[in-house]
Amino acid sequence: MDLEKHSKVPTKRPKGCSCQSPTLVILFTLTPLLVLLLFRIQSFTFSTPSGSTSWEFFQKWTAITIDSTTDHSCSDRLGNLTAKLRESVTFLPLKDLRYADMEAAMSGNTWFMSSLSDTVEENEAEHLYFPSQGSKGRILCIKGRDSKDGSKNSYALAWPESLPESATLLEGLSFVSDTYYDYLNLWHGLYAVAPFVGWSMKNQCLKPTRWVLFHWGELRSKMGAWAQNLMRATYGDVAVEVFRGGGDGPYCFERAVVMRHNIENMGKKKRVQVSEQLRCKAREFCGINTSSKGNEVNERGELVVNMTLLMRRGSRSFKNASAVVNVFTRECERVDGCALSVVQSEDLSFCDQVRVMTYTDIVATPHGAQLTNMLFMEPGSRVMEFFPRGWLELAGIGRHAHRWTAELCGMIHEGTYWEPLGTKDCPNPHQDLDCFLFYKDGQVGHNETFFAEWTRDVLSRVRESKLEEAKKRLQPKRTTCIC
Repeated sequence: MDLEKHSKVPTKRPKGCSCQSPTLVILFTLTPLLVLLLFRIQSFTFSTPSGSTSWEFFQKWTAITIDSTTDHSCSDRLGNLTAKLRESVTFLPLKDLRYADMEAAMSGNTWFMSSLSDTVEENEAEHLYFPSQGSKGRILCIKGRDSKDGSKNSYALAWPESLPESATLLEGLSFVSDTYYDYLNLWHGLYAVAPFVGWSMKNQCLKPTRWVLFHWGELRSKMGAWAQNLMRATYGDVAVEVFRGGGDGPYCFERAVVMRHNIENMGKKKRVQVSEQLRCKAREFCGINTSSKGNEVNERGELVVNMTLLMRRGSRSFKNASAVVNVFTRECERVDGCALSVVQSEDLSFCDQVRVMTYTDIVATPHGAQLTNMLFMEPGSRVMEFFPRGWLELAGIGRHAHRWTAELCGMIHEGTYWEPLGTKDCPNPHQDLDCFLFYKDGQVGHNETFFAEWTRDVLSRVRESKLEEAKKRLQPKRTTCIC
């Protein structure tokens, strides 16, 4: 029996009608998910910002679709990492006792923040700045306010996002200073603040929000009146931070400049520029107009040479002040245009000191802090310095302090008078330090012949110099400050 053979003719089905269609399978599968997604998108009222890229849109879309438990997990991890960074901040003693002696300090080591290396720039004072690339973006934190033992105070670096527990953030720019000497003496105060002025001049004349002062790592609460007035003239009223507002700390500084070597490696050119800035700001602060200075003449039409005998009381004063005044008066009267002023330094206010020295061409004075006021004299002015017994033989490099200041300020140091030691009559003649302390604050004797000849020579040179300068001066001197 032959089987009936049927040829199968393909039958065309309407498109989209087959339940086996892959498109329908995918559509039926995704529809519930799409509906759920649309509801979630609507709940977030999410819209794509104009100008956003497809990748940005995808990132936001992905963030929406991530399960909320994952978000909490990431947040917890971030919190844990921040806590670990906070706990890892390590405080070290501000004063490193390995370098706690003069020899170590003078050889370039520092006991203050000894683990950190200074930024060294040509012609500038060595310094530290936070935050910086060198600190990897970390800021400076200080803990402790001990004023007697610097090793009990400490410092650390921390990232701003993970400051130590109980830290107080001090906003703005902080000037942090550590000096081997102090801030009360005029000379020491000047050398401590001068490098900050140099840094400001290079950095858009930035002004500090606060001062933080250390001496051997020990916290100090104030500057001397002279240095304070000089800084008020330069920056306005800036408080000295004493770390009392936030308990025992630590205190962290949003931005900080740290100086710990005074002007040690500042170039000569920059030192003179800093002196010019300080001089200019002090005169401006005291209302002193110097536009016509240098061309003063007396009633006889003679070019004036102003000599100031700057006296002091007590230690290193002249034994016979009236005899010294007579010598200078006599020699001044012999020079056309010479005008002598005898001034007691302790009786002058800050602005009185600025005013007296602004109009001084020659200052003659015993060795002492009052001579720091040469800063306010015109560059090229002259300095005559007088020492009591023992200083030449026993004082060491300290006897050159005001020669250095003259160089810093652009003055000419005309030499010194050393009263002869004679017989060494100190209690311990074989102990130089003990001997020096015995003579250190003695009074200055006088040698009338030497004083007269020396004064005559200096007056003659200054008068000739001023006459030459008067001929050459075509333009008035600059009276506006750099900052």
